[in-house]
Amino acid sequence: MLVIPYVYMAAVYTAIYLLVRAAVSLRNKKIDWKRERLHILMYINLLVIIYFTFSPLLLDLNEIFNCRINLLPFVYLTDYDNRTDMIFNVFGNILMFVPTGIILPVLYKRLDNFFKVTGTGLLMSLAIEILQLPFADRTSDVDDLILNTLGVAIGYILYLTVRNVKNLGKQKARLSEGA
Repeated sequence: MLVIPYVYMAAVYTAIYLLVRAAVSLRNKKIDWKRERLHILMYINLLVIIYFTFSPLLLDLNEIFNCRINLLPFVYLTDYDNRTDMIFNVFGNILMFVPTGIILPVLYKRLDNFFKVTGTGLLMSLAIEILQLPFADRTSDVDDLILNTLGVAIGYILYLTVRNVKNLGKQKARLSEGA
């Protein structure tokens, strides 16, 4: 059995991230630092998600593609040794994707509505569940998909709330200037 520590996964992800960002900067012939800060936030968000979904990664060639899959929603959601683990799993799956729902619409202007942002979050979570298939110590679970997507939706609603409050403040300021 091969154990792949988080540090190695983070190093590979960081190298890929830096290569992609360098290629984009070379193609654009400039660096938009405001946008790069948003990319760094998304990078950190994904580092956290990788930590909680893949760390440590156990690769057992005898068990590869054992494909432990749960396709029945909410059947095993409470199947934990204690209530604390269950609560940590449920809220952890939601909370680690909330930043995704906030960052995506700010970073990508085409993700301009609830369904686009939530759909993108669903696809991100689905990719994670698929990537977990070859590993014997991981289970691809529809509950994780649902809870992660709920986290993205909550994040997007928070983003909209802040944006609308901010816009309302700007409108009030304009009205008071005109008076």
